Amino acid sequence: MNRLGLEKSPYLLQHALNPVDWFAWGDEAFEKAKHENIPLFLSVGYSTCHWCHVMERESFENREIAELLNSNFVSVKVDREELPDVDRLYMNYVQSSTGNGGWPMSVWLTPERKPFYGGSYFPPEDRYGLPGFKTIILSIARLWKNDKSKIIGSSGSFFNSLDQFSGKNPTALPGENEAQKSCFGWLENNYDFRFGGFGGAPKFPRPVLLNFLFSYAYYTGNKKALEMALNTLKKMAEGGIHDHIGVTGKGGGGFARYSTDARWHVPHFEKMLYDNAQLAVSYLEAFQCSGDIFFKSTAKDIFNFVLYDMTSPDGGFYSAEDADSLETASGTIKKEGAFYLWSADELQQILEDETLTAIFSFTYGIRVEGNAMHDPHGEFIGKNILMQHATIEETADRFGKTIEEIKAVLDDVRTKLYAARTKKPKPFLDDKILTAWNGLMISALAKGYRVLHHKPYLNAAKKAADFILDKLYDRKKGLLLRRYRDGNAAIAGKAEDYAFFVQGLIELYEASFDPQYLLSALELAELQNSLFYDTVQGGYFTTAVDDNSVPLRLKEDYDGAEPSANSVSALNLLRLSEITGEEKFSIRAEETIKSCGSMIAENSHALPQMLVALNFARKRKSRVILSGELLAPEMAQLRAVVDDRYLPGNIIMHASNELVGIQRFPESIQTDAAHPQASVCIDRACFLPINDPEILAEALDRVMR
Repeated sequence: MNRLGLEKSPYLLQHALNPVDWFAWGDEAFEKAKHENIPLFLSVGYSTCHWCHVMERESFENREIAELLNSNFVSVKVDREELPDVDRLYMNYVQSSTGNGGWPMSVWLTPERKPFYGGSYFPPEDRYGLPGFKTIILSIARLWKNDKSKIIGSSGSFFNSLDQFSGKNPTALPGENEAQKSCFGWLENNYDFRFGGFGGAPKFPRPVLLNFLFSYAYYTGNKKALEMALNTLKKMAEGGIHDHIGVTGKGGGGFARYSTDARWHVPHFEKMLYDNAQLAVSYLEAFQCSGDIFFKSTAKDIFNFVLYDMTSPDGGFYSAEDADSLETASGTIKKEGAFYLWSADELQQILEDETLTAIFSFTYGIRVEGNAMHDPHGEFIGKNILMQHATIEETADRFGKTIEEIKAVLDDVRTKLYAARTKKPKPFLDDKILTAWNGLMISALAKGYRVLHHKPYLNAAKKAADFILDKLYDRKKGLLLRRYRDGNAAIAGKAEDYAFFVQGLIELYEASFDPQYLLSALELAELQNSLFYDTVQGGYFTTAVDDNSVPLRLKEDYDGAEPSANSVSALNLLRLSEITGEEKFSIRAEETIKSCGSMIAENSHALPQMLVALNFARKRKSRVILSGELLAPEMAQLRAVVDDRYLPGNIIMHASNELVGIQRFPESIQTDAAHPQASVCIDRACFLPINDPEILAEALDRVMR
């Protein structure tokens, strides 16, 4: 066992028996490289990454290649989910120098951690039109030995260019609505009208784009924006990227990371917590905007998956489920998607009924020869990836049954297939608990409680938040930690940990009106400002001011698979300003938005979540202030009027005695009102309290536009 055997990261532990003399990212590796004057080889990935597993089998378990690495480099293994700032810095280099990126990421660094060569997956020998990993190792080792000064001389150019770029003053923000129109125009031009989503294969969900479309449609009345978002979510839910074998109260369901084809049919089968958390919010907002119960049921399916398959006994949420698994209990080689694939014969044997099999096969496109027509590597021949090819209504017409009868049949089949699937070897579960991703899931569950009125969602959100506050937040030291696993909390939190968790706490306050969550959100927001904020140009660095493990601090200005910390922080600050009346929060939010002015002006589609914050800052804002007994039935009726609506510029508060010193509401509102009532405030003006749900609904519909 090498040094990685002492680590807690599941990804690092997967490499603990490699013959490579791995180091974790840290001073021990850096000092060895400097002392011996040899380069660092940096390998970055994550535990559920399919091609990371392939490269490990082919290269890092190969003793000849391991000897070459051990003789010529200090080899460092990084879990990108533990150290996202390290990953982003060097991924920036790989993308700028090669035009491509992805994991596993392979980068060679000088002893001062300056990159000079990189790429992603490399085969062990020359093939696929790629240089072999062994060829690259030998070439770099020879070049370092014979022309070290040339490598060192050129290695600083990347950091120098980043320094020069970050030193530029941000461009002024575009005029009113210009950036939003530009972003919508880009999305419209890249929209796939047939299958939903944007661009061609591979297709990623990228929920931040859907957040923008819902916000844009609300403020502009643009029906096309709403249709694009709803159709994308519908096509994804019908596709193979969605696990259709979810059973309420047992598990299964949820979404895979992305689709390799344009139809959302053939996924890479890993399931990530951050994807499912954000998609749950998207489906909830789709339900609010459309009233279509299809979106409601999909959101419930995601929550079912997370609560039964991804939740620790202590309440924290696990990170991911692997794409690969054994086909049988006696198997020795893991295959991608083995847990989720079905042959036609297998289905027939499990169901033991021709009618059940025929109905299910018609609905989900089952073929004897297999249905994965877009299988990129021919791995799924004879297998079927479930994808809804026919609607319930079409199936009912085909088989002469009622819609209720077809629903009952499909529920019965799903239950049978779920039971059969539990007998298969399960994919590997990455059971580390990350503060940032838990923050996203807490947000989703809090919103799920508000929209779907299901108390277990609120209980799960509270339990997770309490777990993070207890295990990963050191109030005495003023430090939020990033990762918890196996009883160990470690790694100084990054900007996204603070931003995403603060967002979760704000959402949880709006769902529960428990004062501790709002107070914790304010405390952590202030701490984030002290550790990450750029007092010169605004915005948040990814890495804290006292963290020297990364040679260069970056500010992220891209909303990708996850929103950037800057985008989330801007909206957090604006919401806290509305709740407290403290202008310092809105001023800092404006500075954060302006710090991304160049990107907003030139490529606004790169920052769709920041545009959501910009809408909140510029458009009409509202507050609904509740007062009176929280548990009264009348209060539940008033809350439902607000929660059932999509109101992106709204804050909901409860006038409580505990928070009377920090919440902003008119003196006319009584914290101990005899009967539950709601006051609607638009910008700085508040209307008279309302205690009738119908009148409240009319008021909201009248003044929110």
